[in-house]
Amino acid sequence: MHGQVTGPVYAIYYPVLAAFGVPANLVTVVILSVGRCGLSRCITRYLVWMAMTDLLVIVTGVILNRISVIYFPVRFLSMTPVCSLKIYATYVARDSSVWLTVAFSFDRFVAICCQKFKRKYCTEYMAGVVIGTVCILSCFKNIPWYFVYEPLYVIKGVPWFCSIKSTFFSELIWAMFDWIDRLLNPFIPFLLILAFNALTVRNILATFRIRRRLRSQSNGEKQSDPEMENRKKSIVLLFTISSSFLLLWMTYLVNFLYVRITDNYQFTGFNDPKFILQESGNMLQLLSCCTNTCIYAATQTKFREQFLKMLKYPLNLIIKAVIQRRQ
Repeated sequence: MHGQVTGPVYAIYYPVLAAFGVPANLVTVVILSVGRCGLSRCITRYLVWMAMTDLLVIVTGVILNRISVIYFPVRFLSMTPVCSLKIYATYVARDSSVWLTVAFSFDRFVAICCQKFKRKYCTEYMAGVVIGTVCILSCFKNIPWYFVYEPLYVIKGVPWFCSIKSTFFSELIWAMFDWIDRLLNPFIPFLLILAFNALTVRNILATFRIRRRLRSQSNGEKQSDPEMENRKKSIVLLFTISSSFLLLWMTYLVNFLYVRITDNYQFTGFNDPKFILQESGNMLQLLSCCTNTCIYAATQTKFREQFLKMLKYPLNLIIKAVIQRRQ
């Protein structure tokens, strides 16, 4: 997310992303907050805050750091202290979004695989504690990003724009910070999400086989199992959210490994493959903040019902107003 972005593809992509991402996440927050989607309060709290942090990523990473630079170059936002603050806020929102996905995966793992621990951990209160801790730690962890940048120009004593300090690529302390930052996001989240999902799926499959065998022995015929149906719905939601995250962050991860291994940070222009790889990773990473709404709509019947009601509500108001006016 460093530097300014220009070019026709990016100039079109980011406004479209913002135009979809902002209302999509707002609608998700409203629908889930109403609490009529058949989800527990614990799950609902995680999903609401995931949508809120995704919205913050769109606002900071796309609108303030991308679209504003391309279309609305406001002088105040281009001052180096403000520019550094925008980038810092983007990293805070990004890390909060990623680690809430990890926290949600762990919560579902506990709910399905650790029945004794479930009653204490899978509660609305504990979800609030975890969410607050993740957000606070993200704020502290990303403070160094504010000091990574220096002015690109200094005009009449006023610093303008953000340029990465040359020491960021040469000094050991910055190299260590960069590696730690990438380990905490997305390396460790990748591994944790994969591990939690694998253990959860294994537990569900084992439980399913045992329950099917017992029900077959007791009833002699196949019957519906409400508990397993609920678990299937839970794992579908978990797996689609996690898979979306892993796939959309993969390019970003590959680019980081390539840059650090080759020690090549420069590119010649917009057609340079290194630049294309870097920006493709950024584009897909930001796209991950818009996918959860589509996932909920695809996997949750009650969410779709509430979403359709929201779409029909203004139309119904217009129809009623027209009818009353005619009468």
